[in-house]
Amino acid sequence: MSSREDILQSIRRATHVKYEKPDLKPLEDMALTYPSKVEQFYFVMKQVGGEAIFLEKEENVNDFIKKAYPGAKRIASNLKSITCATFNPDDLEDPAELNGTDLAVIDGKIGVAENGGVWIEQDVKQRAIYFIAEKLVILLDKNKIVNNMHEAYKLIDTGEYGFGTFISGPSKTADIEQALVMGAHGARDVMVVLI
Repeated sequence: MSSREDILQSIRRATHVKYEKPDLKPLEDMALTYPSKVEQFYFVMKQVGGEAIFLEKEENVNDFIKKAYPGAKRIASNLKSITCATFNPDDLEDPAELNGTDLAVIDGKIGVAENGGVWIEQDVKQRAIYFIAEKLVILLDKNKIVNNMHEAYKLIDTGEYGFGTFISGPSKTADIEQALVMGAHGARDVMVVLI
C-alpha cells in the first residue's frame, strides 16, 4: 500500500461522524445584489487593480488589443476570433514553452459584480497560460455578469478538462515584508473586455 493510501485509511478510521452539507439557502437570500451589475463589476475591477473596458460594437477586438498592448510580441490565444495572436497554446506539448508569453487572450464565462471575479473554464490544453502570461485580456459577455458568488456557483462548469478558476484583477501579494508585489503568482495586468 502506498503512503497516500496509508494516510487516507488513517483518516477514514478516525472519522466517525459524517456531516451533511449545510443549507445555504438562508445565506443566498442575504447575498448582495446591485441595481447595475455591469457598473458594479466595472467599479470593483478597478478597485482590485484590473481594468474593465466596454468594446463598442463597431470596434474590432484585434485592433483594440494591438492598440492597448503595442509592445506585446508573444500573444497566445486559441480563440478563433483572435487573429492578432502569434501562437495557439494548444499547439504546445510542454507548458514550459509558454514561458515568455507577453499576453494571453482568453474567454471569460461568468463575471461577478461583488468582487470583480471572472470564472475562467479551462479551454486550453495547458492551463499554465492563465498564470504564466505577463498580461491577460479576458473577453466577457456583459450579459453574463451576476450579482454575487452564490449566483456564480450555480452556473459554473469545469468543462472538458475539469478545471476552472476565478480571476479578479492582477496577481498580487503582500506576504513579503508587507510590501505589495504585483505578478507574484500570475499576470501583472488584467483587462476584462466587455462585449
